[in-house]
Formats: sequence, structure tokens, C-alpha cells
Amino acid sequence: MSHIRKAVFPVAGMGTRFLPATKSIPKEMLPLVDRPLIQYAVDEAREAGIEEFIFVTAAGKGALEDYFDTAAALEQRLEQSGKKDALNALERTRMPEGALSFVRQNNPLGLGHAVRLAQKLVGDEAFAVILPDDVIRAPRGALSQMVDAHASYRGHMVASMDVTLAQTASYGVLDVEAENGRIAHARGMVEKPRPDLAPSTRAVIGRYILEPSIFEQLANLGPGAGGELQLTDAINADVKKAGVTGYRFEGERFDCGSILGFVQATAAFALDRPELEGELRTFLRERTAPLRMVA
Repeated sequence: MSHIRKAVFPVAGMGTRFLPATKSIPKEMLPLVDRPLIQYAVDEAREAGIEEFIFVTAAGKGALEDYFDTAAALEQRLEQSGKKDALNALERTRMPEGALSFVRQNNPLGLGHAVRLAQKLVGDEAFAVILPDDVIRAPRGALSQMVDAHASYRGHMVASMDVTLAQTASYGVLDVEAENGRIAHARGMVEKPRPDLAPSTRAVIGRYILEPSIFEQLANLGPGAGGELQLTDAINADVKKAGVTGYRFEGERFDCGSILGFVQATAAFALDRPELEGELRTFLRERTAPLRMVA
């Protein structure tokens, strides 16, 4: 059994970058090849040993709850039609009874606020936070890698990756004190620093393992960047008590909160599929070949 049993999924965002598609469906339900974004996040959590899944949602997100519910009529029709492959495809959407909880975030007050709303369900134990927008293609799930590392280091742990100096203004960035392999011991984090003020090029992305002491900091937190309650600020306030490390995961991260990142992820995951890879490569090669002058 993993020592991290619970994961929080902040999924209350409106997904305005994907309008008009997200007018009627949650962004987390947009399909990446043949699975919605939320399924990739849940699958990664399951691999890491997560047993309880806490969704922080908002109005209009009912499709998320329906997706993980049993579709008895659909399954019956598939079984009667002998469509075993289609029936098996639904297996991933099944959750053990009582494993899924939903908390409503009525006001979009930031990631820190979303995490704070999960306090009663998390209780007094370390827990994970997964942002479904950050999809990680890896031989082993990024959260699973982090859980193993956290067993040795404890404290707050964030997933990190190396970026260029120019890119630091788009991320939370670790203020690194010392490094040991994939682990960076940090003094704290800086939210979206100017490149000339960035303390390092170790960017924080959407995977966290947090100690329960974070809730005390979140309860006393005032508005930060953008007028929102920033999880980064709460972690910084807890550095002396709990400490913070960055874990440089093995894998490739796609920002599926942007249209370009979503398209790139779709291509990458489709190329991993043997039944799609050959024809897709041919298509991409033909589409990207230099235009030939017509004689």
C-alpha cells in the first residue's frame, strides 16, 4: 500500500481557451485520442496507489460525475451485441464504490482555495494534488515516481522540470538550495518571476504531494498574484515547518490547458498506439513535406 492514499483534482475551471467546445462539456472531458483528459489523471493516480479521489468541481461539471458512474444500459447493449472490446474499454471508467467524492467550488478564487475546500475529505494525512491540464507521457507515472521519492524525503514535494530562462515567467520556479539527483531541496518558490529575477530554471508543474500542515497555511492565506489564493504562497509559508523539495520526473509534459499543447499531446499519444502509428506518421510526413514547385 502507498502511504499517499488520497488525491485532489481541481477541475472547477471554465476552460475558456477551448470555447466554444467547452460551452457544453467540461474541459477535462475533451478527448485525447480516445480518453478524456480526466481519465489520464485518474489512471496516473491509480498507478501511484491512490484509493480516494476528490474532485473540486463547479457548476456545469456534471459530466465528470456521470463519466465515472456505471452505464448499465450501455453495457447491457454492448454485451448483447457481442462488442467485447467496447465493453472492455469501459473498464477504466469504473471506480470502486465510495472512492469518488465531489466538492463544489462556488467562486473561482484560485488553486489554493480549491485545495483548501478538500480539507475535510483529506483529513490529517499527506495527500496528492493533480492538475489534469498537465498530461505527462512517461514509462511510469510521474505521481508514482514522486510517491516513492516522498517516502524518503517527506515534507511538501512538487513535480519539476527544466525550462529555459525565458520560460520562467510562465511558471512557478523553485529557489534551489541544493540538488541530489532528481531531488532539489528548495528555500521556497517564486510565482512567474521575470527571467532576470528567476532563482533557477526548475519550473513547477501540476503534481504535488502535500503534508496536512498546508491547510493551516491556506486558512490564513490572503490573496496573492491575480487576486487569487495561491498554493505556492501557502507552501512558501510552510517551508520552515515542513520543507519543500522538487522532484524532476522522468517523462514529457504537455500543457493541455492550451490548444497547441493539446494538439501536440494528441499527436504524441496517437503515435504511441501501434494501430495508429503507421498511417499517422505517413499523414504527418506528407502534410509537413516542403511544397514542391509545379513545373
